[in-house]
Amino acid sequence: MIQPLSRTRAALIVIDIQERLAAVMAPEVLASITRNTKILIEAARRLALPIVVSQQYPKGLGGTIGALEEAVAGHAQLHRFDKLEFSAAGAPDFAALAPQLGRDQWIACGMEAHVCVYQTARGLVARGYAVHVCADAICSRTKANWQVGLGLVERAGAVITSTEACVFDLLERAGDEDFKALSRAIK
Repeated sequence: MIQPLSRTRAALIVIDIQERLAAVMAPEVLASITRNTKILIEAARRLALPIVVSQQYPKGLGGTIGALEEAVAGHAQLHRFDKLEFSAAGAPDFAALAPQLGRDQWIACGMEAHVCVYQTARGLVARGYAVHVCADAICSRTKANWQVGLGLVERAGAVITSTEACVFDLLERAGDEDFKALSRAIK
């Protein structure tokens, strides 16, 4: 059974959405994952979830794209690290950070689905975390590799979901200011 996402148990991990990777994505795919990742960041901000941003070898792949840098700016629970490992979960900085956060659910988005997202999801599941990967907030350079990535993530034990499904799972109910603001962001 899939456990519901919880504001007190979940954290968001943004995996390697970097300038030089973004430059080789189809423009409509990049626009979609940027939009959906921004929605996830806004949900994390409003609902007080920690946000972890990883960057794969930024000297070669550049930094996190500007639109997402703007979205995470000033978040009280923002954590960042650079890595050489494909799996963010396998990076020493993440290993040191994760226990301090005290979260056992991870919502994942990022690049590329069949490499860093897959290996991160697999690593998180292996460490006992519940992992929800937003299919509409991950991408690969090719649709075939995105599909392979989704299949691998699911076989590794993560839940394939969507941005909207995660947001409404975290919200649990309608009617408050968080619901109104996030509903507007999704439309």
